[in-house]
Amino acid sequence: MNVWDDLRRVSWGAVAGLAAGALAFAYFGNNGAWIAFAVLAVAALIVNAIAARRNIAALGAGGGQTPSDIAGLPALARDILERFPDPLMLMDASGRVMLANRAMRDVVGVDAERKHVSAILRTPPVLDAIRNTAATGETSSVEFTLPVPVQRTYQAYAARAGSEPAVTILLLHDLTSMKRAEQLRADFVANASHELRTPLAALTGFIETLKGHAKEDPEARDQFLDIMTVEASRMRRLIDDLLSLTRIEQNEHVPPSGAVSLETVLREAIAALTPLARLDEITLELSAAPDLPRAIGERDELIQIFQNLIHNAIKYGKPGGHVWVTLAMTAVPGGRRAEQMLAVGIRDDGEGIPQAAVPRLTERFYRVDVKRSREKGGTGLGLAIVKHIVNRHQGRLTIESKQGEGTTFTVFLPAAGPLPALS
Repeated sequence: MNVWDDLRRVSWGAVAGLAAGALAFAYFGNNGAWIAFAVLAVAALIVNAIAARRNIAALGAGGGQTPSDIAGLPALARDILERFPDPLMLMDASGRVMLANRAMRDVVGVDAERKHVSAILRTPPVLDAIRNTAATGETSSVEFTLPVPVQRTYQAYAARAGSEPAVTILLLHDLTSMKRAEQLRADFVANASHELRTPLAALTGFIETLKGHAKEDPEARDQFLDIMTVEASRMRRLIDDLLSLTRIEQNEHVPPSGAVSLETVLREAIAALTPLARLDEITLELSAAPDLPRAIGERDELIQIFQNLIHNAIKYGKPGGHVWVTLAMTAVPGGRRAEQMLAVGIRDDGEGIPQAAVPRLTERFYRVDVKRSREKGGTGLGLAIVKHIVNRHQGRLTIESKQGEGTTFTVFLPAAGPLPALS
């Protein structure tokens, strides 16, 4: 067997190993340890196969070699490791970097090859794990966080190839998304528990009072029952919003396939909220451009979006004021050229929102004014629901506000085609 046959055998072995690792990742998901050790085994196989014919240690210690000489890998195997999505690094016995793939260079921010690992990774737990693995041959795993430029959390796996010369392999698995999801879940449970606990405590207190000294006081009983009705309604709205948000999130990855007239949807939403607007003498006004195409979307979810936004405009607009709803086609920047989308704007003439609060408005349970929101019957989930429905419809949501001048929410939705001609 000649050298080319050897290279082909090693390269295709690497391809098969990495393909198996990719399939394992797709199947096992976050069970990253299995994938990590599979990748380390593939890297060790490549290094061992080449090391039998090329003295890596001698090349790493010498001068004047190119990075490909230092790694001693065939072009195909090196290209595979270069394109691997997780950061991967190979080091010799002295800790000098022999190969760092593109993902690893993105993490360390420098060209790492032929430098000592301590010069590019300044995280003591990771360096200790590498030294321990290089010295003992035992596989090490450590979790660490890089605070800049954006905080990210990684799981570092270190293993030593079972051959001479010794080669240490470092693989980083990004845990940032998983950590953020865990924190969001914990925050959500804490917030939901708090929001439910308050009305539940009120109901419990009033029930005990009615069973005690207020039992024979008709005036107090009627007053307490009215308050209990309000608190029970608040709990019902919160539970309904939680269920709605969960249902929307479960289907967020499935884009809708129907087509609806946004003007019809807006007129239905305005008709449903007109009695509420009249209580505060607020005027609702719809202005729609003619001959607009339909929007790609699900009718009930779109009504939910616009009822929520118009309801907010009524609640936080000034008494005797105005809410303007507009519908038109507009160019939305994206990619290489602007995309034509349907734009629905909902503007009020209320007191506006502080700029610092605008980016957080779509967070679950976030409120600019907690007391006022609860008095108005808000659950803190409405705009989170809006955001997820817009995401499912592959649209966009923008928020513009100036204190003392009101707030404008704009929803951009993709068009489905022209409306059919009326007969």
